[in-house]
Amino acid sequence: MKRYKRTISVLMVFTMLLSLVSCTSDRRKGAEKIQSPDASKKEYQETEPFAPTDETALTDTPAPTNAAPGQIVEFTMFSGAYGNEINKDNKIQKLIAEKTGVRVTETWLNKQYEPEVINSIIASGKYPDFIYSGEMENLYKNGALIAWDDYIDKYPNIKEYYSEKEWDRFRQKDGHIYWANFLDKFNQKDTTTLSTGQSFWIQARVLEAYGYPKIETLDQYFDIIEKYAKEHPELPNGTKVIPYTCLCDDWKYFCLEAPPMYLDGYPNNGCVIVDVSGGMNEPKVIDYNMTDTAKAYYKKLNEEYKKGIIDVNFEENYDKYIDKLSTGAVLGICDQYWDFGYSLIGPFSIPQEGPKGSFTPSDIGCDYVPLGLVMKAGTKQQWYSTENSINTSAGIAVTVSCADPDRAFKFLNDMLSQEIHDLRFWGIEGEDYLVDQNGMFYRTPEMRYNWRDESYRAANVCEYSYMPQWRGISRDGKNCMKPADQGSEFMATLPEPVANCFKAYGVSNYVEMIGSDMSDRGPWFPLWSWSNMVTSDTAYGKAWSEMGKCKHKWLPELVKANDFDNTWNDYVSEYNDCNPQAFINEAQQEILRRMR
Repeated sequence: MKRYKRTISVLMVFTMLLSLVSCTSDRRKGAEKIQSPDASKKEYQETEPFAPTDETALTDTPAPTNAAPGQIVEFTMFSGAYGNEINKDNKIQKLIAEKTGVRVTETWLNKQYEPEVINSIIASGKYPDFIYSGEMENLYKNGALIAWDDYIDKYPNIKEYYSEKEWDRFRQKDGHIYWANFLDKFNQKDTTTLSTGQSFWIQARVLEAYGYPKIETLDQYFDIIEKYAKEHPELPNGTKVIPYTCLCDDWKYFCLEAPPMYLDGYPNNGCVIVDVSGGMNEPKVIDYNMTDTAKAYYKKLNEEYKKGIIDVNFEENYDKYIDKLSTGAVLGICDQYWDFGYSLIGPFSIPQEGPKGSFTPSDIGCDYVPLGLVMKAGTKQQWYSTENSINTSAGIAVTVSCADPDRAFKFLNDMLSQEIHDLRFWGIEGEDYLVDQNGMFYRTPEMRYNWRDESYRAANVCEYSYMPQWRGISRDGKNCMKPADQGSEFMATLPEPVANCFKAYGVSNYVEMIGSDMSDRGPWFPLWSWSNMVTSDTAYGKAWSEMGKCKHKWLPELVKANDFDNTWNDYVSEYNDCNPQAFINEAQQEILRRMR
């Protein structure tokens, strides 16, 4: 039934996709743009010829265009992620369009499963001009993408993003490059303050209640949550506290599936553990699904479920999960911040009403802080990995439906110019940020509030958030590319309970709060950039697919099992029937290939 509902939803989206193709002329007249989860490519039209230039500026400004004032090229883009629509007259989008000659209508996932949406787009044969997805292999095999080879050297901001060796990692078997991931690179240094990856998260108020104790193990984590829930069973408005919850729908089951790897102290290679205890020259692949830690982890969840500590409904969808978190009632979760954290910024700053009154979640410490937990005390953990790693399995591409690929690549190049980059992430000087006597960017409290307010952002902020971008240090050598990484701005935007928590633990940001060991990850890291592209047309690919299906089926059963040991044995038996060793052997070979 669940798959049936999702399929119907995708078909509805597909209908909207086709309608988008037919409304080009209306759009040129300024009609309201259709914001559907996936947008087909509109018919490319201009009122007059709009010829690309042969030269581009290297860093500071976007390349000039030959367009007459007001003549803007309209492109479409689908991102296989969740995002927010912006207004058709968005101020910064209009300014970027004036400077680049291009405006992009973005559409996003909306309660859909990305692979199915991508398959629907492929079936239509009509693509958006740009597409960002984790399904690039599928799009490539279906001939949907334009090769980059003629454009990388032409556009210097694109070319400089990666070294020649790094660019080659995106090269496909036919020798060409069809996509690139422009989200993960730091200019000069890693400036991350907010870890967007996976962690066990806990509300700051729980740690405050017990004097900010050291929480190192999974047992300690559940002990403090249990204790707090017992002593504080309700929120100030009377809402019942939920000690811990998790989501396990089709794309979020990694929240349930991945922790055994981390709890043993390993970084996120995504598909296997890479053991280097014998030295970096002798890496050994281990299946984290079948370790002693994996069994102990699911047994612990089972015990907590039986106690009533874990509130879980494995049929629950993402929206209901976010709604539950937004109440402030959930004390702990295991999730990636980029999935849930941004969704809570608005709700946590608004008073929550209830039968016993109201309260503001951020004011009482409902915001989450991350903990890098391990199964056994004393184990070094690597929950946080520098975000300068390269994810070659996902990225942005220009599709074969694009009528002017050169203009599209020029726009990608312009996105990396410092002027446009500042507009996207800092805004307009004097309105969205100020500059002090030392040349440092900063915002007033009102400006910070505006950039958190959804209505303001819809009208005034255009980040083009899956277009090429930098992290790290600005080309001025002073500021950060993004405000979230600028130390003064980061601290100024923290809720007071979170700032107090960091101070108590002697850290200055979320990354330091996790406290991961930053040992060499090895040239194979991250290995999920390989496994994400594995298909079922090989023995190891089929094994990988069957392993995933098996875990989807059995992991929720392990959490809810009346007899855990017998259920674990049944799971192991079916898992072994998937031929996991074929995948493990190929992962070992991939590591050796990356070491050459």
